[in-house]
Amino acid sequence: VQLQASGGGLVQPGGSLRLSCAFSGRTFNSYVMAWFRQAPGKEREFVARISWNIGNYAESYADSVKGRFTISRDNAKNTVYLQMNSVKPEDTAVYFCAAKNSPTGVTSTTARWYQYWGKGTLVTVSS
Repeated sequence: VQLQASGGGLVQPGGSLRLSCAFSGRTFNSYVMAWFRQAPGKEREFVARISWNIGNYAESYADSVKGRFTISRDNAKNTVYLQMNSVKPEDTAVYFCAAKNSPTGVTSTTARWYQYWGKGTLVTVSS
């Protein structure tokens, strides 16, 4: 499995940004996809995750981004997205996408649970 994240950059506080993560190498549909982030000097933290099982999507978010960020996936394009709205300086971090095969729909918000990781894309929120 290969994951390629893109879409990072410089954005002003209150602005928006959309990250993408392209998935390849396996059948995408059974994989739980997630976004994590790591700010300088801090540990990697969960941002959002999305699963797809029997036609139903299930998402969860960290409290710090709930109501501002939206995770989505396009199973036809093997891509997961993170729409970031009303960004704050504390959202500045390297954002990583992660994946794990989970045909039964079991998910997790713990980084060590995920099998595959992309290289990350830097998001800087600053005026």
